[in-house]
Amino acid sequence: MSFLEYLMGADARTVLMGRMMQKMGVDRQLRVVADHVAVTSRAVDRCRSCGHQDECAAWLDQTEHADHPPAYCRNGDLIARLQSIR
Repeated sequence: MSFLEYLMGADARTVLMGRMMQKMGVDRQLRVVADHVAVTSRAVDRCRSCGHQDECAAWLDQTEHADHPPAYCRNGDLIARLQSIR
């Protein structure tokens, strides 16, 4: 894998994370939590190290509304915490 391919893959996973946060309705909460830059950075790192990109993309495409992300989502705990501060 070339460095460019790595960066393209990492960027695609970052997009998936953003879509998941929007789908779960917590994208605004993520922007206002204390130290949101560090929290977001760790969330991106968890998403980038996930091996379920294809499943995640399909789930996001097929799911209109959900109360929680799929079980494999490495940001599930963060999403649950963000949902509790609505």
